[in-house]
Amino acid sequence: MNFFQTEQLSNEYKKEIFQIWNTEYPEKITFQTLEKFEEYLSKLEKANHYIIQDKRNKIIAWAVDFIRDNENWFAIIVDQKEQGEGLGKKLLLELQKHNIELNGWVIDHDKDLKRNGEKYLSPLGFYLNHNFEILPDIRLENEILSAVKINWKEKKA
Repeated sequence: MNFFQTEQLSNEYKKEIFQIWNTEYPEKITFQTLEKFEEYLSKLEKANHYIIQDKRNKIIAWAVDFIRDNENWFAIIVDQKEQGEGLGKKLLLELQKHNIELNGWVIDHDKDLKRNGEKYLSPLGFYLNHNFEILPDIRLENEILSAVKINWKEKKA
């Protein structure tokens, strides 16, 4: 396994992350084309990408931290075939090592479907187990997404 951080994604990395995104996230938030995904990535301010590759150098997990509205935000995706192996935790610990605060949108229900027809299972419990707090009064509600904001702050010694 290969783990590294980069500020720039190669075209091949973008293609691989695009595939994982469209496979693992609910169909409603997938991208129709690689160009639309690249457009999304280009809008992430001060993005740092964290990549885990398998022994064939294929991306199996990805995280990104970035600035949005003067706050530190993040996203994580782990290939379904690799879930339960600690890769999400590894990425999250790395994000926490490089940030003093993180914010994210998390789908907090199991009503959405992935492209393959499987239910998208909310990762909210995972984040709660890793010291995130739910901000229940801050929700993203629209025709595409229903999610709650979560927040993690570094504990002061």
